[in-house]
This record gives sequence, structure tokens and C-alpha cells, in this order.
Amino acid sequence: MNAVIHESFAHLVSTRTLAEHLDDPSWRVIDCRHDLSDPALGRRAWMEAHIPGAIFWHLDEDLSSPRTGTNGRHPLPPYGDFVRFVGACGLTPETQVVVYDDDGGMFAARAWWMLRWIGHRRVAVLDGGWNAWRSDNLPFDRSVRQAGPCTYPAAPEPCMPTVTTEELLAQLGSGRFLIVDARSPDRYRGENEALDPVAGHIPGAVNRFYRLNLDEHGRFRPPEVLRAEFAALLAGRDPSEVVHQCGSGVTACHNLLAMESAGLCGSRLYPGSWSEWCADARRPVATGPEP
Repeated sequence: MNAVIHESFAHLVSTRTLAEHLDDPSWRVIDCRHDLSDPALGRRAWMEAHIPGAIFWHLDEDLSSPRTGTNGRHPLPPYGDFVRFVGACGLTPETQVVVYDDDGGMFAARAWWMLRWIGHRRVAVLDGGWNAWRSDNLPFDRSVRQAGPCTYPAAPEPCMPTVTTEELLAQLGSGRFLIVDARSPDRYRGENEALDPVAGHIPGAVNRFYRLNLDEHGRFRPPEVLRAEFAALLAGRDPSEVVHQCGSGVTACHNLLAMESAGLCGSRLYPGSWSEWCADARRPVATGPEP
């Protein structure tokens, strides 16, 4: 008998496709809604209504490790800890995971990247998220699909490349990396900073606001459009030379997802991002527009 080959999704999935698989036991949905100013809001929203069967992952509790004051606002958890958490949620390498939020994929992209980080390939962000799901008049409830815990056979080492603060600092000014800052232009220029104690950006970084990846409906723009825009930003560089950062390693994943969905694969994440960089006054800071 020939093995059944299931279609898998590794970047984005539409509301229609997810709706067609709500009863598929090999699919799991994860709600990642969050509010930086009210960290309890996402769980409250999930408890009130969510895509049928969706479980909830909290940015601070499940997708980050404790802060030390020097490791940024959303430091990555230890690799092994996250692997065990994924197994405790009942996910296996064969599970098609769909992650969503209600903010254009801002938080879902972090979960997407972290699952890719441990080698999980069958994970996609719901394009348009909760807002698209509701506007398409698709079902929602409070049910949760229970799955027994398992031991997740993660890759022996991270599958998505990262860069440390020390590596960035050592290469600063060398041209080795193209640092892409996903924050809003006013935060990048140092004109406004409500989240971190220091305003500005890493010297040499260029600005690519993550919301430029979305259309007016909050869905990702077509891959060919994203590819052309990022190719112009790279100006001939290989994607492996790109380091994505933002305020705390969250929206940087949105730019990384956009590049991957456009076929520009292999870029890196600076998990600590600006909140870790600016925690040490000895590190240089730049302000103003791009040079």
C-alpha cells in the first residue's frame, strides 16, 4: 500500500484551508494573542472565544524565559525547555501546527520561528489571524482539543540561526552582517521609545518596519512583492548575511517569516534585540535616519 502524503504548510495558511481541517486530528491550532501593555489580555480573549480546538501559548510564560535585566524583554527559553514544552502540548513532528494572533501575525510569527528553531517544519501562521477568521464568519467556541503529552524528538541543535550580542558587537562596522530593524521608523530613529530605557538603534542597522509586510486587510502581501522589496533591501547580499532584530526578538520574526515565504531563506535572528543591546551603556547607540 502506498503511503498517504499529506500536504503541509511551512509559512502561511489561509482561513479557508484551516477551516477545511478543523476536524483533522493531525492539525493543531495555537492561539498566541497578546498585548504588551496588558499581558493577561491574550489569555482572557482565548477563554472567551477562539478557533475551535485552539490551545493557548503565552508570549511571556511559554515563548520566553525570565528576564535578568540584561537579556532583553523576551529572552528565548533554553532550547531543551522549549522542546519539553512542545512535547507536553502533545505535538509531534507530523503535526501540522497553525499559529495565530489578532495583530497581523506579530506574536504568531514568534511561535512559528521557535517551532522552526527546534526543527518543526509543519508550522504556518494563519494569514490574517483571528480578525480574518471572524470577518470570514468562521466558527469559534471555547473547546480545546486535548492531546496526551509526548517526548518531542527535536533536532539535536537549533535549526534556525541566531546571533548573540557579542557576535554583533565584534562584527560592528565590518560589513559582515546587514542588520534589519523591524521597529517602527520613529522608534528606529530614536524619536519615541515607550518600551525600553534607551532610544535609538544599533549602529549600521537599516529599518524595515514589519507592518510593511501586510496589506490593508492585515494579510501578508504576495510573495513576489515581498521578494522584490527585500531583494532591494539586501542589494545583492545573501540572506544568510541578514540579522533580524526589533525591540525584543518578536516582530523581527515577522520580517524573517516574510523573507522565508518569499523564498529568501537562511537569515538570522538576534533574539535579545534592542532591549538587550541597550541594557549595557558601553554599547554604541545611533539615532536619526539611515545614513
